[in-house]
Amino acid sequence: MPTTERAGLVVAANRLPVRWREDTGDWELSPGGLVTALRPVLQERSGTWVGWTGRPGHAPEPFTHDGIGQRAVPVSKDEIVGHYRGFCNSTVWPLYHNAIRPPEYHRHWWRPHLAVNRRFAAAVADVLADDGTAWIHDYQLQLVPDFLRALKPAARIGFFLHIPFPPIELFGYLPWRRPVLRGLLGADVLAFQTRQGVANFAECAGRYVGARPVEDGLEFDGRRIRLRCSPISIDSAAFEDLARSPAVAEEAASLRERLGSHRKILLGVDRLDYTKGIAVRLKAIETFFQRHRGAAEACAVLQIAVPTREEVSDYAAMREDVERLVGQINGEFGTAGHTPVTYLYRKLPPEDLVACYRAADVMLVTPLCDGMNLVAKEYVATRYDDTGMLILSEFAGAANELEEALLVNPLDADWMADRLLDALELSEAEARRRMISLRERVLEHDVFEWSASCLGAIEAAPQPA
Repeated sequence: MPTTERAGLVVAANRLPVRWREDTGDWELSPGGLVTALRPVLQERSGTWVGWTGRPGHAPEPFTHDGIGQRAVPVSKDEIVGHYRGFCNSTVWPLYHNAIRPPEYHRHWWRPHLAVNRRFAAAVADVLADDGTAWIHDYQLQLVPDFLRALKPAARIGFFLHIPFPPIELFGYLPWRRPVLRGLLGADVLAFQTRQGVANFAECAGRYVGARPVEDGLEFDGRRIRLRCSPISIDSAAFEDLARSPAVAEEAASLRERLGSHRKILLGVDRLDYTKGIAVRLKAIETFFQRHRGAAEACAVLQIAVPTREEVSDYAAMREDVERLVGQINGEFGTAGHTPVTYLYRKLPPEDLVACYRAADVMLVTPLCDGMNLVAKEYVATRYDDTGMLILSEFAGAANELEEALLVNPLDADWMADRLLDALELSEAEARRRMISLRERVLEHDVFEWSASCLGAIEAAPQPA
């Protein structure tokens, strides 16, 4: 797409919504909720998506794929190390997730982070109409709104943070807290997953850059910035449709047979990330088996760990720890005819994943800290027969919406073990009542309602002077 063409709507995220296929020599649409939600509106409005290809170095010229303009931003090998792996994933990621792992603060990471954010802002400005709408996404691009405001003062700018925003007691440690806050405050509308995230940001902005509270938001540098709680969701109907398909039903029945049709199946599906709490969940399951004689024989645990950041040594060590715990539980409670914990380290195709959801009697979504956690909503969407039970961490953003789940502190192994017993002993009527309520909420507030609401709020913002 020539740079002389200006789009009325531009989305910017760390990655483009397409990926290059070496085997076909062409681009293909990437899976994911954000792409699913924004694809129709971008197609309808001839919009453009700005992002990184995921490869170091040279970026391809602007092109159109699937009716959406694609503007790639180049990121060098050194910038991948400093900006992406360093500042984004070793500073911001752990800090914003309650410092579960100690964040690292290095000046030599900040400089490439600054450079990449400036480059993103310039790329958005290059394709955005002067009075157009830009919607910026996530923690990698927190500086973009302010940089873009300087380049496109008449544009409407929104920002959505997909991960938690931390409390002031943690955010205050960030040496670059003021430029990060100023970067975000360049937006007209700032949206967060939870009301707590909104409150945390407002307090930090007031303390460190002098933003003043006003109705529905903040005033800063003579501008009003609206703050919103906008929990993201999923394509609920698509998950339900897939769950109802004969192929998925057949695979779910086969999985139950392989794990033991007479057993209760407990399921965990997580990226292998320290925020997800897989190891503490396994320890709670071990506690449950120790407390309740026969539980290990009566249950089958399926833990799916999706690989992520495999090049980082901490993640390799975490994988070893999880696999050691799996072996320990199986060694203690396994028999010649039954392995209590089945562990898969892989990403499953959507059909196989939904079959796992359908096979599971109890879904365990117990992160130590999570902006939302869409796995919880995916499980609920697939339970079209109103069966199943969800055990959900208090520290997942989804807990604010999915109140009928059995909530738990994932660090409390005793409570987790009790909740497992509750889930298995809950009456059919009570379990059905809870699932009906959960499903009503997930089906009503889907990802399309979320994106329409967020874009509507951004475009309703007063036109900048």
